[in-house]
Amino acid sequence: MQITSIAAIYFLFWVMSAFLMLPFGVRTAEEAGEATIPGQADSAPVNFRPGRLALRATISAAVLTALFAANYAYGWVTAADIDILPKPPQP
Repeated sequence: MQITSIAAIYFLFWVMSAFLMLPFGVRTAEEAGEATIPGQADSAPVNFRPGRLALRATISAAVLTALFAANYAYGWVTAADIDILPKPPQP
């Protein structure tokens, strides 16, 4: 596998990880016990930390990319393993 392919896969895993981790560790103003600003949405986060989110996404994307590359090299799970559709009868 080429290094550019690995970098593209890492980027895709990073974006997916960051998106999936957005709701974790974020508290609303009501949960934090702080006053809200008039017009503020009830679900608006009070303590959003993009650095921590990026660090978590970086670590999880690195692990997922390593697993993907190892699976590509060693063939642990192939497309035939996850093909669950019934096969048509052979004549």
